[in-house]
Amino acid sequence: MAALPPGGDRGPERVRGLPRVPPPPPRAPRPARGPATGPTTGGHRPAGPLVARRDPLAGSALDGARRPATGPPPRRRPAGRVRRFVARYGWRAYAIPLLAVATVLALVDLGVSGHGGQPASAEAGSEPTDTPPATAEPSASTPEASPTAPAEGDAGPTDLPPATAAATYVEQGAGSVSVVPGTSAVYGTGPLQRFVVEVEDGIGVDGAAFAAAVEATLGDPRSWGSGGRMSFQRVDTTEAGGYEFRVSLVSPGSMERYCPGVGTGGYTSCRYGERAVINLARWATAVPHYDGDVATYRQYVVNHEVGHALGNGHEDCPGPGLPAPVMQQQTLGLEGCTRNAWPFP
Repeated sequence: MAALPPGGDRGPERVRGLPRVPPPPPRAPRPARGPATGPTTGGHRPAGPLVARRDPLAGSALDGARRPATGPPPRRRPAGRVRRFVARYGWRAYAIPLLAVATVLALVDLGVSGHGGQPASAEAGSEPTDTPPATAEPSASTPEASPTAPAEGDAGPTDLPPATAAATYVEQGAGSVSVVPGTSAVYGTGPLQRFVVEVEDGIGVDGAAFAAAVEATLGDPRSWGSGGRMSFQRVDTTEAGGYEFRVSLVSPGSMERYCPGVGTGGYTSCRYGERAVINLARWATAVPHYDGDVATYRQYVVNHEVGHALGNGHEDCPGPGLPAPVMQQQTLGLEGCTRNAWPFP
């Protein structure tokens, strides 16, 4: 081995005929590791733990390319008036219409049934066809309280005719009535109609004579029982269910007590409730256009008022010269007809 020349190690000896290769550059010092504050450069990994992204392409150039085109979002249909009303008022939106309907139904019901509770009806000169049920009354010879039911019916006469004769009757009785005692046989055939006869106290009328006249009228074959339509019997009980109607003779001054609100003027008779009320003045003197025929008028007024108690209404004159229907208001005028006292003459 040849000895090294003086001066130390000179490195490899250059080979003749080849270029000399320069040495590699020195490496830059590696920076100290710390928390990752952003994306790394130079291909180095970021400091800290690796975290996976939910959308790795978000924010990149491929983000827009990968999303499918779906068009604009669907438009919402505007809420209608009903939805806005319900959204605004909640449960009250349902309660208000229900309350309104209930109020209207209540008002309609009140309007329909408001006049149906009136128990008895009355009519000047005669009576409506509706007859209320019988009610219990005081016993015979006991003063009776005035009726309390409201009155209905035609107004009383506005132009009263003059009296046909001097007054031969009591203008004002005691106000109480007494049942005429006694019963009768059954007149006619058919459904039985029992009646009570009453006379006002203090009017000086023979009750038995009045009761006999009423019996004779209702028992006549030309009266309401004609042809077996019904039969009649007088009774003297006032117990409920013991009779169908009453025939009462009352002074002119007491007519408003037994026919309250009718406006008889102390002149006409009437039917009030179960009572056929005969005005004493008409019973004694009749009316001018009957030409003094008091007997025929008495038969007429009994049949007319009892006819109302049986449910019959008013009728008009069928024509000049014809007999007046018994349910025509003959007390106020004949209207060209001739007087007639019977339902079936």
